[in-house]
Amino acid sequence: MKVTLHSTSKIVTLNGLPARIWEGTTEGGIPCHAYVTRIAVAEDADATEFEKELQEHTAPSPEIEAIPLRMIL
Repeated sequence: MKVTLHSTSKIVTLNGLPARIWEGTTEGGIPCHAYVTRIAVAEDADATEFEKELQEHTAPSPEIEAIPLRMIL
């Protein structure tokens, strides 16, 4: 499965860690979201552009904004 995700500005606590919610779609067009606590590039890679883009966030969709914290495992 392939998923295309974009970072949102919404952060929740997941298992005691801050997790940013990323939204996206599968290759088949199914909307989905991911709770990302960590993301990294290879140690020997030039991460300059990666770090710059990682600072870009969009507002969460109404569906993601409305997720009650009690629903997050």
